[in-house]
Amino acid sequence: MKKIILTGDRPTGQLHIGHFCGALKNRVALQNEYNTYVMIADVQALTDNFNNPQKVRKNVYEVAMDNLAVGIDPKKSTIFIQSLIPEIAELTVFFSNLVTIARLKRNPTVKEEIQQKKDLFKDDVTFGFLGYPVSQAADIATFQADLVPVGADQLPMIEQAREIVRKFNNIYGNTLKEPEAKIGDFPRVLGMDGRKMGKSLGNSITLTDSEEEIKNKIKTAITNEVGAKNLLGLFEQFSENEEQIKEFNKQFKNSTIKYSELKPLLAEAIIRTLKPIREKRAYYEKNPKIVEEILFEGTKKARKVAKQTLEKVKEKMFIDYFKGKI
Repeated sequence: MKKIILTGDRPTGQLHIGHFCGALKNRVALQNEYNTYVMIADVQALTDNFNNPQKVRKNVYEVAMDNLAVGIDPKKSTIFIQSLIPEIAELTVFFSNLVTIARLKRNPTVKEEIQQKKDLFKDDVTFGFLGYPVSQAADIATFQADLVPVGADQLPMIEQAREIVRKFNNIYGNTLKEPEAKIGDFPRVLGMDGRKMGKSLGNSITLTDSEEEIKNKIKTAITNEVGAKNLLGLFEQFSENEEQIKEFNKQFKNSTIKYSELKPLLAEAIIRTLKPIREKRAYYEKNPKIVEEILFEGTKKARKVAKQTLEKVKEKMFIDYFKGKI
């Protein structure tokens, strides 16, 4: 039996080249080796977009098309919508009894994200956002995932999921798999302004950007030390010319690099890589019923697995009343 991987995206906007370098390329490769579940995490997207549900709904389909366009194969990977798996929400409630507020507040990833969202939450954070790691633990445990692909900055989330699952098993008996992080060498891709590349910051190159948009964004990218390293990192990710990569890195070290030469070559490399992705995505845009059917079938399959897990959980918790009758 193949090991199970759970991965996915929050539908808060179209995916960009940061996602492509940091997760999507790896995800496509892993689906050949693992039983892969790709979750479109609309419930988690609502933790900080609760006041804009239309945005989340629209981007469920955008994110689905992005995944399909880069090469996620519905015959190999199960793509599903989180909110249509009520068993995840149910397990989140059960898990919430196994973790303290103090422990959630100590999670360094949560602390950092709360700080980033201070304009939204003002002086106090919502219960839903603070409990994000509990929800994530339920996502993982519902599908009995062996592995969760993450970058190093997300390790605290996986460790908290492991703690919760371990506590559940200690109290109720061995029921759920204790997941492990599958740490990839994911490059940190910054936006064209040197900040973290973000869907809402206007500094990203999306998978659907036109050739002209890509050229303009690269042309205006900052070239201070941080920006320059980011451009070089992107060139390493997208260019197939090893000699040019070595030469530009050498020039950077010697402070002789000419960005008027690097930037056009980088833009062309990104355009070349994204062209087949953009063409494939255009096919799905013209055929939304196909996307809807893929999501429907994937969610139906995921729901079946989730029900099986929750049956075991409820049996161990002695709350399987009227088993099979309701």
